Amino acid sequence: MENRNNKTLYYGIGALVIVAIIVFWSIKKDILPVSNLDQNIDQTIVSTEDKSTGSTNATKKVASISYAQALIKYANKRIQFDTTCQALPNTVTYKDNTGIMLDNRSAQDRTIKVGTNYTVKAYGFKIVVLPDIYLKSKTILVDCDKSQNVATILVQE
Repeated sequence: MENRNNKTLYYGIGALVIVAIIVFWSIKKDILPVSNLDQNIDQTIVSTEDKSTGSTNATKKVASISYAQALIKYANKRIQFDTTCQALPNTVTYKDNTGIMLDNRSAQDRTIKVGTNYTVKAYGFKIVVLPDIYLKSKTILVDCDKSQNVATILVQE
């Protein structure tokens, strides 16, 4: 009798594990990480740094870096904006005067406010430096087009 109860218990635990795996898998496949948005981009587009007004390299006589190079250089200093202007990550901490990458993964030009307004071209990116002026508040709220406070940057000295 005890052997039969043990078998029932083991079958019950096994069934629960299988159900948990199925539920986890179904939830996970519905979530589209922002980094996967690159799959929707025409791979013939070659993006280089947008050196227009506001870019840290706008006045410097240095070559624009490619998107692939920027992903490596700014791997831990990048805020990516998706097609609905949502930011990933949405809460970050950087030191003052840090160069960060504003990465637009949308087919539209975006106006991104990080203390100052920056226009980032469609599927483009811009490298900007967090200014000292915001050290009084130590928090910068980031806006994307009409969406406000899509990200928060905590600034450390």
